[in-house]
Amino acid sequence: MDATRTIVETVGKLRQRRTAPLVLELDLTEGLSEGPPADPVSALLSMRKARLTDVLSGLRRARKDPRVTALIVKIGGYPLGLGMVQELRTAVVKLRAAGKRTVAFAETFGEFGAGTVPYYLASAFERVYLQPSGDVGLTGVALEQRFLRDALAKAGVEYQIGQRHEYKTAANTFTQNHMTDAHRESAGRIAESITEQVVAGIADARGLDPKRVRELIDQGPFIGAEAVEAGLVDGLKYRDEVYGETVEDGAHLLYVSRYAKSTLSGKLPHPGADTVALVHGNGMIRLGRSGRSPLGGGGAMGSDTICAALRSARRDEKVKAIVFRVDSPGGSYVASDAIWREVVLAREAGKPVIVSMGDLAASGGYFVSMAADVIVAQPGTLTGSIGVFGGKPVVGELLGKLGVVTETVAEGANAGMFSPSTAFSETQWERVNAWLDRIYDDFVGKVAQGRGLTRERAHELARGRVWTGADAKAAGLADELGGLEDALALARRRAGLADDAPVRTYPRMHPLERLRPPESSEDRSAALARVRLEAWGPLARMAGQLGLPAYGPLVLPGHWTIR
Repeated sequence: MDATRTIVETVGKLRQRRTAPLVLELDLTEGLSEGPPADPVSALLSMRKARLTDVLSGLRRARKDPRVTALIVKIGGYPLGLGMVQELRTAVVKLRAAGKRTVAFAETFGEFGAGTVPYYLASAFERVYLQPSGDVGLTGVALEQRFLRDALAKAGVEYQIGQRHEYKTAANTFTQNHMTDAHRESAGRIAESITEQVVAGIADARGLDPKRVRELIDQGPFIGAEAVEAGLVDGLKYRDEVYGETVEDGAHLLYVSRYAKSTLSGKLPHPGADTVALVHGNGMIRLGRSGRSPLGGGGAMGSDTICAALRSARRDEKVKAIVFRVDSPGGSYVASDAIWREVVLAREAGKPVIVSMGDLAASGGYFVSMAADVIVAQPGTLTGSIGVFGGKPVVGELLGKLGVVTETVAEGANAGMFSPSTAFSETQWERVNAWLDRIYDDFVGKVAQGRGLTRERAHELARGRVWTGADAKAAGLADELGGLEDALALARRRAGLADDAPVRTYPRMHPLERLRPPESSEDRSAALARVRLEAWGPLARMAGQLGLPAYGPLVLPGHWTIR
């Protein structure tokens, strides 16, 4: 009898849980993962992070789910890229339009520090609450660059670098002691464009005049009471007060990513259904497989991994369109070209390819994108940077100061040309410049071909210049402004699929297949990332500065962080 009563009570609780009102939660304290982990190390490091695709999918489903009554998002200090923030803002605005309550809560938007981008995200919510001790660091956009040429010269290091063209400014850190005119012009326009987007977004969401928002930016940062008075936040509340006001009695709390994965939130796709393939390309672009270093640094987009994924999707009869999500500052020209070729082959096979740009799709990141049928970028995506640079540091003087003697035995006039011990000869510089010219001409030619531009117009837009997504669309380097959900919807329409057609990540793989070596280069497991112990992240930068092999030449100019 007791057992029967227990079963009945359990069933009753499960039924109640299935029908109870839902309040979705999203904790951004640890940030978000852009895509699936590339290897076991990445999987471990991202265990506490929600995945952007899961969050977007969950919020899309929540719009039509009558059980979902509200969304509470905790915005922390972890820096999110502007493109990702705009993706989340769009999803929140659509959820509000569906009649759901949306609440943003933060202990602080910058504790005695910049908080413009986190507040920009929060402004999209119906209600914005701040802990009484918190601040709103709405201070605007600043792009800061450090120049090391004079410091390196004191140490006996000289950089010999060629670039195509004047806006390709990544190497200026090592070759200049100030911003060039082109560098300042490009950086100034990026800051201006981003400010325009932030001001427009805050003004629209908070019901303020854009001119007033600019005044507030100049007056920031604000302590909590000042932020309430200015209309930037709706109240000063602790977490328990926010939840007490938002979560009704009997409601069930559930994280968005869990909600997205639960069978309660939608039907599982049929294994044989026509589908859209989603291929993620994140990080610096390099030859070989994707992966990351256990010693630190970010992940990498390996050409073998991405090419195999695109091939697999192209050959799968059930795949009717491909969405290629790109979030990369660039990297190897040769690796970028290999990925570009697979995008071309997919289009030639009759499968629409839609590129969705994340925070960053510059240089090599644009190279792998430019052959797509449609490029979708966020207004704040940094893209373009169509150009190249290459060269080496010369550390012979430094080594001499340290008492290091270098002797070389070589056969061939240019056998030692890439040694950091000696400078390029005049003849060797000719070979470097021929290499740079060849890469730039190929890059610009393929931009013209892929984007339907004349070569002259493509060169005018190139020259190494970085554009925001909004400016890139105006110039014809991107087609639409939007995010991943927009790209998936567009892919479904292009392929003639239903609005709810399933999306599958490629390559499709059983987890156990990760443990075995591939049988051939066509084997599915050949597309897997592996853990590589190598000079990556900080170690790669150190290696590059010492003239050791690194990944280049296509990179984003400068190391800019927008807060």
